[in-house]
Amino acid sequence: MFGRQCSVIGVVHVPPLPGSANYSGDMSQILASSLFDALNYKDGGCDAIIVENMHDLPYSLGSVGSETVAAMTVIVNAIKYETMLPVGVQLLAGANLEALSVAIACEARFIRVEGFVYAHIGDEGFHQSCAHKLIKQRAYLKGEKIKVFADIKKKHSSHAITNDVNLVDTAKSVEFFLGDAVVVTGKSTGIAPSVKEVEKVKHSVNIPVIVGSGVNIDNISDFSGVADALIIGTAFKKDFYWANPVSEILVKKMVSILKD
Repeated sequence: MFGRQCSVIGVVHVPPLPGSANYSGDMSQILASSLFDALNYKDGGCDAIIVENMHDLPYSLGSVGSETVAAMTVIVNAIKYETMLPVGVQLLAGANLEALSVAIACEARFIRVEGFVYAHIGDEGFHQSCAHKLIKQRAYLKGEKIKVFADIKKKHSSHAITNDVNLVDTAKSVEFFLGDAVVVTGKSTGIAPSVKEVEKVKHSVNIPVIVGSGVNIDNISDFSGVADALIIGTAFKKDFYWANPVSEILVKKMVSILKD
């Protein structure tokens, strides 16, 4: 997707931003920490970076405040120019319109969205589908160059209300509703989906398929053979813990396994 048969997208988990309960009050430190991780991804050989507000606990449902949007815009823009890599945005939880706004302002390449098609229940509450509003807003803002990477049967969520709609059918709906890629995950952060599930989705749609959780040094070769891109965070962090800083050594070690 970004110059490699199977691209690697490193995740920058931004420290708590303005508007979150644990915000430190020091934007300079937040920016420095985010740039440290982003530059380690670049030096380690990642093809792209996604910037995510995973530390903004507890997550707001479906939106974030203007102060968070403003801070995220500053950080994403800095990462874009310091790394010169394709950069994407995700704003939790399901703040997809705000993520699009950040991407528009920074001329980012993509956004990762929750609840694009079909409703689900996250630990924040009920997520309604957003495809109509998001695609319409993208067109209104002349942002068609910003690609929508849509999670299907998203991690950390209950899909009991759509239990009769399987993963493949959900992926087809993303394509039908003009999504640009589908993201397949395991049940939670650091847990991988099955390779067979990814293969089924890959054979069912004509848009890129991305693995969005659980890729590590032991399974990266398996997933790189079936997916178009891999979003990796936890396996690139020191001691393999998502909240720790990025290790350039771990990034280089995993990326070197992939063939160009």
